[in-house]
Amino acid sequence: MKTDIKLSEFELDVMNILWQAGKASAPEVHEKIKLDKDVSYSTVKTIIDRLEQKEAVTRADQQGRTIYYAPAIEREALSPPLLKGFLKRMFAGDPHKMVAQLLANEQLDNSEIEQLENMLAAHKAKNNK
Repeated sequence: MKTDIKLSEFELDVMNILWQAGKASAPEVHEKIKLDKDVSYSTVKTIIDRLEQKEAVTRADQQGRTIYYAPAIEREALSPPLLKGFLKRMFAGDPHKMVAQLLANEQLDNSEIEQLENMLAAHKAKNNK
């Protein structure tokens, strides 16, 4: 399974639809994506073809002339490089700046802050063993 795949924002939108659905045809992906973006069916099909070339999606099924595509990579496998790229582009690679931005703009409620504290405590305990 490839994990070093670079995806555009639009490709990631298509992947999110496929991860959520499990499998979908190009027309189904188009129906979902056009709720948020004004794009043609041919554009969506081109993106799916690119994702297939990148080995990010695979042909899962065919019913008549309709081809169903499924993710060939897990979301979790793709998250680390995407997050690293996001941190580098948006926060100069500094996770402290990202957390500070979340806190400064009140993007986290008390429950989410508590969850982060618990995750950090668990990570710290694991590293101290």
